[in-house]
Amino acid sequence: MQKKYFIAVVLWLSAIVSIHAQNAEVRQKDGSLELAKIDHVKPRNIVFILADDHRYDALGFLHTQDFIETPNLDRIAREGAYLPNAFVSNSLCSPSRASILTGLYSHKHKVIDNEHPVSPDLIFFPQYLQKVGYQTAMVGKWHAGNDSDEPKRGFDYWLSFKGQGSYLPEKKGLNLNGKHIAQKGYITDELTGYAIDFLSHRDKKRPFMLYLAHKGVHADFIPAERDKGRAAKYEFKPPRTMDPKNVQGAPMWVQNQRNSWHGVDFPYHSDLDIGSYYKRYAETLHSVDESVGKVMDYLQKEGLLQSTLIIYMGDNGFQFGEHGLIDKRNAYEASMRIPMLAYCPDLIKPGTVVKQVVANIDVAPTLLEAAGLKAPAYMDGMSYLPLLEGKSVDNWRKGLLYEYYWERSFPQTPTMHALRTDQYKYIRYYGIWDTDELYDIQADPLETKNLIRDPKYASTVKAMNKELFEALADTKGMYLPLTTDVGGQSNLRNKYGAPEAKFPDYLIKDTKARKKK
Repeated sequence: MQKKYFIAVVLWLSAIVSIHAQNAEVRQKDGSLELAKIDHVKPRNIVFILADDHRYDALGFLHTQDFIETPNLDRIAREGAYLPNAFVSNSLCSPSRASILTGLYSHKHKVIDNEHPVSPDLIFFPQYLQKVGYQTAMVGKWHAGNDSDEPKRGFDYWLSFKGQGSYLPEKKGLNLNGKHIAQKGYITDELTGYAIDFLSHRDKKRPFMLYLAHKGVHADFIPAERDKGRAAKYEFKPPRTMDPKNVQGAPMWVQNQRNSWHGVDFPYHSDLDIGSYYKRYAETLHSVDESVGKVMDYLQKEGLLQSTLIIYMGDNGFQFGEHGLIDKRNAYEASMRIPMLAYCPDLIKPGTVVKQVVANIDVAPTLLEAAGLKAPAYMDGMSYLPLLEGKSVDNWRKGLLYEYYWERSFPQTPTMHALRTDQYKYIRYYGIWDTDELYDIQADPLETKNLIRDPKYASTVKAMNKELFEALADTKGMYLPLTTDVGGQSNLRNKYGAPEAKFPDYLIKDTKARKKK
C-alpha cells in the first residue's frame, strides 16, 4: 500500500513539474515595460499594414494570375524591399495575429484558435512603444482570439469591429475609442479614412505607430462596387496540384479533405467554382492595394514618406486548389507563406530582395528596433531590420518551426508540426493513422512528390525530426495545448464527391500469403 502511495505521489509531482515546464515566459520577469535602448537610434515613425488571407504570390509583379492587380504594392517592391521567403508560424488568423503582436510562437502565447480569448498576461509590442512616448493606433480587424471590439492595451487610438466585421455598411458596425458608431461605407475605404484621420490629428512632436489591419481579403469576398468585374475577362490558371494525378504520396487526410468544407470538391459545403472565387478575391484585394497608395500619398504630402518605415504583410496564406484544398491551416507553401514588403528610403535601397526566411514572430522585434529598442529576451522572433538595410546577420535562422492544432469546428485538418529550411520541408502529424511528409522545396517548389519513404532521404528525415523536436524543446513547446469545445462542426462530405482515400500498400499486410509460406 505504501509503495502504491509513493508511486502515486511521484507521478503527481512529475505532473506538477511538467505543467510548470509548459509555462513559458511571455513577458519580462519583473513584468515591466522597460526595454534597453539602442545607442544612436532615433525613434522612427512606423506604419504596419496587415491584410487578411493575402497569399504570397497574389502580387501583380509576380504574374501568377493575370487578374491580380496591385500597382501600389508593386511600387513598394520596386522602390523598397521584397521578402520572398516570408512565412507565418501558424496559418490561422488569431494565432498568427497573436504572434505578430507578441513575437511568440503559438505554443507560448497559447492562442491556438479563433474562438478563445487572449491571456491578459501577454504583452503586445505597442505597449513597449507607448512606454517610450509613441502615439499608437489600431485601425481595423483585431481578431486575436474571440475578444470583443473594445479597445485593447497598447493603443491610444482605436477603431475596430467585432469578429470578421462586414464589407458593407452596418448601423453600429464600428467601435471608435470605445463608442459604437455606424459603418457608413465599404470597409476598406472606411478603415483607410480612419487611419488618415489618426495621422492627421497626431501630435507632430512625437513619433507614431499605425497598425492598419484590413478585413480584406477575408472570405466571403465582396469587392468594392468600382472593382466588380475587373477580373472577369481573364482566365484562371488552376494550380498543378489541384489535379490529384500530379501528386505522389499524399497523406490520406489530404485526399479526404478534397471532399470537405476546405476542399475543391465540396468547398464550404457548396458547388462554388474555385476560379470565379479567386477572381472575386483579386477584385477585393484591389481596394486594399488602393488603401496602401492613399496612406503613402498622405505621408508624401506631410514630408514623412522618406523616413517612415512601412511594413506590409498577410496574416496567413490562402489556397485556391493547391493539393485539392482551399483556405489555410496546413503546412503547404500556399497556406503558410505570405507576401511581405517594406519601404523606407532612409534605410532601404530600391529593389532590395531579402532571401532569408522571415516570419510573423519577427515583426515585433523588428518594429521595436525601428523605435530604438532592444527586443525582450523572451521573444522567439528576431529583428530583420538589418536585413532590410542590406547588412549580413551571421546567426540568422536556418529553419522555421511551424505548428497548427486540430480544431473541433474543422476536424478535417490534423494537428501538425513542420520544419521548413531553405531546401527541405518536413511535416509531422499527430493523432492520425497516416503518413508524414518531406519535400525538396528547391527541386519541387509545388510540393508534388512526398519523399518521406524514399530511402535516399532517410537520413534527412531523421535529422529534421531531431531538429524539429529540439526547436520545440528550446521554446518550451513539448506539449499539446487544449481548449474547450466551442461552436458547431463543418464536417460534412459530398455524396457525389471524391471517395474516401484507401490505405496505401505499405500499410497493408497480407497475412494469408504469410501462412502459405
